[in-house]
Amino acid sequence: MRLGLGFWGSKAFLSAVELGLFTTLAKGPLDHDALREKLGLHERGSRDFFDALVALRMLDMRAGKYANTPETDIYLDRAKPSYIGGLLEMSNRRLYPFWGHLTEALRSGQPQNESKDGGPNPFAAMYADPVNLEGFLKAMTGVSLPTARAIATAFPWANYKTFADIGCAQGGLMVEVGAAHPHLSGIGFDLPAVQPVFEQYVKERGLAGRLAFQPGNFFEDALPKTEVLVMGHILHDWNLVQKQMLLGKAHAALGDGGTLIVYDAMIDDGRRENAFGLLMSLNMLIETPGGFDYTGADCLGWMRNAGFREVRVQHLQGPYSMALATK
Repeated sequence: MRLGLGFWGSKAFLSAVELGLFTTLAKGPLDHDALREKLGLHERGSRDFFDALVALRMLDMRAGKYANTPETDIYLDRAKPSYIGGLLEMSNRRLYPFWGHLTEALRSGQPQNESKDGGPNPFAAMYADPVNLEGFLKAMTGVSLPTARAIATAFPWANYKTFADIGCAQGGLMVEVGAAHPHLSGIGFDLPAVQPVFEQYVKERGLAGRLAFQPGNFFEDALPKTEVLVMGHILHDWNLVQKQMLLGKAHAALGDGGTLIVYDAMIDDGRRENAFGLLMSLNMLIETPGGFDYTGADCLGWMRNAGFREVRVQHLQGPYSMALATK
């Protein structure tokens, strides 16, 4: 019953993010009436809504006032650089209704997003709209930041001077790695429409002198020539042939001793434990024509086939791992 009705708590939480509840409480605790007024909520249901978030451990109650927990204050206040709610905002706006058609996706093998029934490719439309694109790129930063911080400490960056993030989005990983290792210079590689969002994000964090943007399409153009290439949340978007082609292009771009880092919510090799990775693969069913997530063993096999001589998998944080391949 808890699992079957899990969407109740999920939607309550996502609505709180949408309403900016945690950002509001970051300024200080509020009682019921003050919080309801600031959020513009009807009195019917508002107390149950707030108290449900307390019971879900997303809010604290202190002396009759609602307050953020330490975690929601760090990660869900839009004013903080540690905000990861962009992905949650996108999940609420787009993924939540699409997942209502999972059964149909399982029967048809077809995406259930905006492209359903011959509609436009949602990603092409997104990249053509600067406002929607910025929201998507912020969402990618939100989902990547904890893993980016882990990569900044788990990989021996001291042995390298240059790196490139393929499909860099807003530049979240590059900023985390660059800030932690001042000797590094990096290239963010993505479609041209991403450039102003990337450059603004990097500038705001004081790294514009070391992190530059290179426009390109990783299916059509050669990848940057750096010592380390990073592909995060890239391979799972594509079918097997495309995955193998991208790994081959990475191998061609790297010199001897160069390293490729691939990170995703890699499924455990026994396919029994990493529920998030498996559900992420179902999300690729919902969102893409051929994408799927994969095990670490799968990725290592593809890397060997691409010509890499040393390959291994290393856990990062939560459901995320990285596969490392040296040319």
